Amino acid sequence: MQKGLVEVYTGNGKGKTTSAFGLVLRALGRGKRVIIFQFIKSSDFPSGEVIALKKAFPEVEIIQGGSGRFIKGSPTEEDISMAKNLYKKVVQSASSGEYDIVIVDEIFPAYNVGLITLEEILELIEKKADNTELVLTGRGAPEEVIRLSHLVTEMREIKHPYKEGVKARMGIEY
Repeated sequence: MQKGLVEVYTGNGKGKTTSAFGLVLRALGRGKRVIIFQFIKSSDFPSGEVIALKKAFPEVEIIQGGSGRFIKGSPTEEDISMAKNLYKKVVQSASSGEYDIVIVDEIFPAYNVGLITLEEILELIEKKADNTELVLTGRGAPEEVIRLSHLVTEMREIKHPYKEGVKARMGIEY
């Protein structure tokens, strides 16, 4: 049995979810069992990578637990309820030993807007099965999580077309 590690993809630059999905493709190519959870994001507005994965690998579970809208200010009770329900599923899957890789996309933004707590993220890391690789993504990873992780990659924005007025483009940004 191969020991699973904790990976973090964070930072203000583009590519955190893309990197996690790249790892998913590599793992699927090697016959690994993968499950993907997405905080904040909604199945009502699937991204290109979600659409492609569902077509190419229908056996992969992609569970989205968000409203798909940006949360400004305090989250609603519905937002919190959706996040708490998703969190329970994440912990169950990560601790079960059933999956080689568990992706938890946008967990840090969920924490940063108050949908989940730091204690819950630390509990997730503590409870993950020994054989499970746990991949956590999103801007603003807390220092405590960075210290506990085995691999941390920070995506740093140097230049972005959005600042020049270029809107997000289908097939490129989503």
